[in-house]
Amino acid sequence: MKFLIDMNLSPTWVPVFEKAGWEVLHWSSVGNHDTPDKIIFDWAKENGFIIFTHDLDFGAILAATKSDLPSVIQVRTQDIMPESLAERLITIIKNFETHLEKGVLLTVDEIKSRIRILPIV
Repeated sequence: MKFLIDMNLSPTWVPVFEKAGWEVLHWSSVGNHDTPDKIIFDWAKENGFIIFTHDLDFGAILAATKSDLPSVIQVRTQDIMPESLAERLITIIKNFETHLEKGVLLTVDEIKSRIRILPIV
């Protein structure tokens, strides 16, 4: 799997994903920090990346476009640093790997994770 980390998350997430054996890019290595989310969404879709983000905009784009890709992982926690969340997040990603490859919106908070199969209608 390939992951694209959104600008609202730290580049310190990159080695976490690499250690898990996945290809990963932080958007700062791809484009400008002020690139509109729709452009990032389209880039991820065209290049086969799963978006990892802390905002709700990508979920809204999925709903508005009724797209079945890219998968989006939304982190809805106060503390978004790898030190607090990495171990749990990697376990969740591995548990939902098949779904992520097919197209889902995966929301992760402090207590649980929720998955919606794409497209959102």
